[in-house]
Amino acid sequence: MSWYGFWWVWIVLGFALGVLEVLAPGYIFLGFALGAMATGILVGLGVLGSLPMTLLVFALASLLAWFLMRKMLGTQAGKVKIWDRDINDN
Repeated sequence: MSWYGFWWVWIVLGFALGVLEVLAPGYIFLGFALGAMATGILVGLGVLGSLPMTLLVFALASLLAWFLMRKMLGTQAGKVKIWDRDINDN
């Protein structure tokens, strides 16, 4: 069995990406973390076997998690202040 066939590798990867998300906030790594966790669960259940199928499921699960987070949490468009005049303008 290869490294991608061990369910715990994907779970550890998911936790590591979750920790990385805490260090670099902005919902950058959280979708990948959720995708890795979902892939780990599916590998643990024996649904996935080949490397291409495992990577495809990881990519699709990560993309789905990112879209769901964006839908639930929204965008952060209101966080940036756009200045339309200078302080020295009269």
